[in-house]
Amino acid sequence: MSAIQTESRKALRELIELIVEIDERWAGPEWNLQSESDVAAAHRALMHMLEGGLITFFETDPTRPHWQRIVSATRKFTGDNADAIYYDAPVSPEHSYRVRGRMDGAVYVSFTVECGTASGDMASRTGGVLNDTQFDVDSDGRFELRFGGKPAPRNWLALEPGATRITARHYYENERSAAADPTRNPALEIEVESSTLVPPPPSDASVARGIRRVAAFVRSRTLNQAPMGQRPQPPFVSTTPNQFPKPVTPGAFGLAAFDAAYSMAPYVIGPDDALVMMGRWPKCRFASVSLWNRHMQTYDFANRQVSRNRVQTRLERDGSFRMVLAHRDPGLPNWIDTEGRTFGLVFWRFMMPEGEIETPRAEVVPMTQLS
Repeated sequence: MSAIQTESRKALRELIELIVEIDERWAGPEWNLQSESDVAAAHRALMHMLEGGLITFFETDPTRPHWQRIVSATRKFTGDNADAIYYDAPVSPEHSYRVRGRMDGAVYVSFTVECGTASGDMASRTGGVLNDTQFDVDSDGRFELRFGGKPAPRNWLALEPGATRITARHYYENERSAAADPTRNPALEIEVESSTLVPPPPSDASVARGIRRVAAFVRSRTLNQAPMGQRPQPPFVSTTPNQFPKPVTPGAFGLAAFDAAYSMAPYVIGPDDALVMMGRWPKCRFASVSLWNRHMQTYDFANRQVSRNRVQTRLERDGSFRMVLAHRDPGLPNWIDTEGRTFGLVFWRFMMPEGEIETPRAEVVPMTQLS
């Protein structure tokens, strides 16, 4: 008996064909993957992206939005962070929205408008940011904001043409990774201010659209990204191993924050080497350094010290820091665990920095010479 032909079945087969293509091309030599472990890491990243697409884009409606947690300790993609909790919700410039939440002990909170994501694609640009210096917080740490609609001097952000999503960022500087801490809860709510009709039940067409959004989400983060070393890089990214560029603001770079400064470079160290990183934390609301794999997934921050925020960093007497990125514990302060990976990415974040940021310096040193 032949299968009943529906648009949702067609969309599902398109998703299956996409996964096959990703496996054959993206998880192989065309994207510079050469070993069994490389392929396994690509398949793991693909599973995380699939989960992310299903959670955030399969069921999504800007007339009835819900906050969804983007990444977690077990779902990682697009440059997650051990010290941050991220949520997003769909929006449209045709509506206005009321958002409620709480600081939850975070040192920095912001809401960023993303553009061009309605079909599931990665954000094409950032359409504005509202940070906690621009909205009122009561004595219990709670706030109420508006997006779109009638302008206001505070607690409000415009939804310009092309706005499709709001990303919420809560950054913490605690000894324990906030992204792996189940007690952290920003308690976010979002509602449409204008009245809307009761939604229709799911249909063949709506399910097909949802599947295609998931496919676009996954494609935009795999096949639509050029292989490492072949893609144009923003100015805060270095392609030279162990050499960091001057931290700069990302501008309207998609999925970035207007009020942040970044610096990123690959690290390469041998099995008996360490990378010693030196610098000073600037005056800012939040600062950290994190390790990512080539797929922009953090290392295992739930069980290892694979990043450092300012609270987790022991300073020298002159206020500078000296961090040791190594495959095993050198018995020194500020060790960052590479999980034994000889190659990865080092990403520095500085939220709302004031004044000049000292560019981190790095030097490869044999483990036997560490002191």
